[in-house]
Amino acid sequence: MSIKESLEKIKGGARGALPAWRPEALLERNTFVGLLLGLVALSSFAFGRLSGMEEGRVPVRITFPGAATSSLATAGISLTQTPPIPKPDVTGATKGQYVASKSGTKYHLPWCSGAKRISEENKIWFASKAEAEKAGYTPAANCKGI
Repeated sequence: MSIKESLEKIKGGARGALPAWRPEALLERNTFVGLLLGLVALSSFAFGRLSGMEEGRVPVRITFPGAATSSLATAGISLTQTPPIPKPDVTGATKGQYVASKSGTKYHLPWCSGAKRISEENKIWFASKAEAEKAGYTPAANCKGI
């Protein structure tokens, strides 16, 4: 039995005059609303996954077995992790690896969202974490990689 036949049976089988409400239109509207809700839910899920991708990013780390590490050390190659290299400064001047606000208490990497919100005249640049912490600043919790 088709949906149309089922609807005819429900409304009593009256054929001829159209009812004040059309079951076909109601069915179409419910289908549209269902599809719309599905698309909203799917897009919300996708945007949530995209926003969480940066938090889960793990730096690449190359490790070697013990024998290979000693041979690399004798060759003068160091495998220690170095701090991240800041993005190039468009003005050409090297400012530092960490930035803080004159009125704030946290320091950030230059590309973190908190650092982007600091106006240029209020930025203080530090070459290292130790230098920033010596000045009384603490690492920003929302800036991954510090």
